[in-house]
Amino acid sequence: MAVKKIIDERCVLSRKKGNGQIRREVWTGEDGKVVRYNLAYINHTVFAGDNGRVVGYDNNHGSHHRHLMGQMFPVTFTSMEELEVRFCKEWKELMPAKKGPKKDLKC
Repeated sequence: MAVKKIIDERCVLSRKKGNGQIRREVWTGEDGKVVRYNLAYINHTVFAGDNGRVVGYDNNHGSHHRHLMGQMFPVTFTSMEELEVRFCKEWKELMPAKKGPKKDLKC
């Protein structure tokens, strides 16, 4: 089965929006279904371990899981859209009240 990377985005965040970066990668199979993904908020000043990944989701290593400051937790994957909503919500909750974005994340 041929796999195609359909999203490859890196959004560098200003200090005002939380510093660090948001990483989004999505691959699909020939049928158009998501076969691999990686969503991550990376900020080495917030968390230096796990390559700076503060919070993220991926399905590497054969399972869907969530990363939170060096710990991994299994998650149920229903859709990419639902996962991105969950990821954005968690990322916003991690931001201090003064620095958190007021709108949805758009790179």
